[in-house]
Formats: sequence, C-alpha cells, structure tokens
Amino acid sequence: MQRWIDRLHRAEDGLLALLLTTMIVLAGTQILMRNLFESGFVWIDPLLRVLVLWLGLIGATVAARHNKHIRIDLLSRYFDRNTHRLLQVVVRQISALTCLVIAWYGMDWIRLDYADSVTSFAGLPAWSIEIIVPLAFALIGVRYFLLSLHAARLYCRHRQVSKRRAR
Repeated sequence: MQRWIDRLHRAEDGLLALLLTTMIVLAGTQILMRNLFESGFVWIDPLLRVLVLWLGLIGATVAARHNKHIRIDLLSRYFDRNTHRLLQVVVRQISALTCLVIAWYGMDWIRLDYADSVTSFAGLPAWSIEIIVPLAFALIGVRYFLLSLHAARLYCRHRQVSKRRAR
C-alpha cells in the first residue's frame, strides 16, 4: 500500500512541476510573440487559464498531504494540547466531509457536461478539463479523513497515558 501512496506523491509532484514549467514556457512564448511579432497563438490564453485551475487544485492536494492548508487557529491558544487534538479531529472531519460533498457534486457536473457533449476551447470536451475538480476534492477529502484518524489516535493515546499517570 505504501508503494502506491509513494507513487501518488511522485505523480502529484511531477504533475505540479510539469504544469508550472508548461505555464512558464507558454506564457513566455505568448509574450515574445506579441511583443516581437505582434501576433500570438489564440489557444494559449484559454489553455493557461485551465492550467492555473489544474495547478491550484493539484497544489491543494499536496498542501493537504502535508497538512499545510490555510487555517484559522484561533482556539488552540485557549485549550490544552489534548483538547486541541480533539478539536483537530472535528475540524478535519468537517473538512473531509465538505471536500467529499464538493467531489460528489463535481462528478454530477462532469456527468452533465459529458451527457450534453459540452465543448471547451479548441473543441476539447469540457469534462476532460473539469475532471480535476472532483478528483482533487475527493483526494483532499480522503486525506483530511486520514488526518482526522491520526489526530484521534494521538488524542486517545494521550488520554490513556494521562489515566495511567493519575493512578
């Protein structure tokens, strides 16, 4: 199982690097074409918008992998460490549920666009561009669920140690 997880991490990291490199090359090409030749490729601008979406959502999956998402940590200073762990369990469960709901409705969106044969720029099927939304949110949701289980284990372990010390 760990081998598959490592492969997923490498694929995410590689895709991030590839997307960013592609964006830089395409944007640079477009700038040079416009400034030097007063022309450009009409397909680069919409493609760059799609690549920004993909880069942002894949970056979000990597941030979830490392538990580095933006968070408002207002309550942690008012509670002891173990109560804070319990709060993390609840917050991560809510985050996981929210992401999984977005993924569910994202798949509905994909199914509708697929059934209606909606196209995007250059005649590409819209679903092929939008598929990143449910995939990324599903992965983020699963990761937050696993992070909540980890926080729950730490909470329970600390409670057991505290009970033993109290005896």
